[in-house]
Amino acid sequence: MSGPAFVYRWDVPTPLALAVDFGGTKVEAALVDADGRLVPDSRFRRPTGRTATVADLEASVGGVVRDAHAALPPGAEIVGVGIGCAGPIDRRLGLVSPLNVPDWRDYPLRDFIGSVVASLGLEVPVTLEMDGVAITMAEHWVGAAQGVDNVMGMVVSTGIGGGLIVGGRVITGPTGNAGHIGHVEVGEIVGENTFGNPSALEAIASGPHTVAWARSQGFTGSTGEELAAAYAAGDEVAVAAIARTGEAVGRAIASATALLDLELVAIGGGFSHSTPDLFTHMREVIEHHYFPFVRKVRIVPSGLSSEGPLIGAAALIHRAHLLPA
Repeated sequence: MSGPAFVYRWDVPTPLALAVDFGGTKVEAALVDADGRLVPDSRFRRPTGRTATVADLEASVGGVVRDAHAALPPGAEIVGVGIGCAGPIDRRLGLVSPLNVPDWRDYPLRDFIGSVVASLGLEVPVTLEMDGVAITMAEHWVGAAQGVDNVMGMVVSTGIGGGLIVGGRVITGPTGNAGHIGHVEVGEIVGENTFGNPSALEAIASGPHTVAWARSQGFTGSTGEELAAAYAAGDEVAVAAIARTGEAVGRAIASATALLDLELVAIGGGFSHSTPDLFTHMREVIEHHYFPFVRKVRIVPSGLSSEGPLIGAAALIHRAHLLPA
């Protein structure tokens, strides 16, 4: 998120959330104020990854939390810690099992971060939700979904995830896993068998899976960036790959809208930026749906920059009233 520079007044108490975003390649932490703005120089990043051990992961998570805490300006106060994590999770027990981090299965992330902040002298609530929930709350708060109360946020990147706000309230389910739009089935389009189900949206339409399909059709590149460049140059396989992915995502959105009567879907993530035409293909699916109430859903790019996941994690504290008990 970009905007004019701002100056804090440290002569009055300033409530801040310590936001943590854990994903398959990195973990970040930052301090975020009650207006959804990151405190300057408080954002820190360390690696995670498929080959990381439990000790490696704990060192990275603990490190960014301590670094962000050390950036606390004089006169400011941390009022809570919000954690957005790749799923699946168990929000009741504070456990996480990120698909792309094999060494963490039912890992007690909430308790671990709680112990780190306690060692720093903080006695504040620590809230864990799936990263899709966090990013949807960020879009609703300061992004593309402001003023809209029936929203799905999506990330189309290395994986595909999402979160839901319906009737102005976050929908998470008992374990916190509602919104796994990447793992709904898309009929008549076959992807890779990554999850034992080649009809799963993520197996068809994530960045790596889109590239894999293109390679099966003769594309010689290996990254989403290379595929986007080939698309811009008019490469026929790249054009077909983008159209296929856009259709698959559009079908999933149509199904979610038919189920939940969504008004808006905000989509971010690295691969979503490959070309604006990706959104065109999604919207064409919606335009041809047989239900008028499905055709009304708007599909828009995220209104947030790379700060979005951290703003979303902070929203778990600053906008906790939207979460179920």
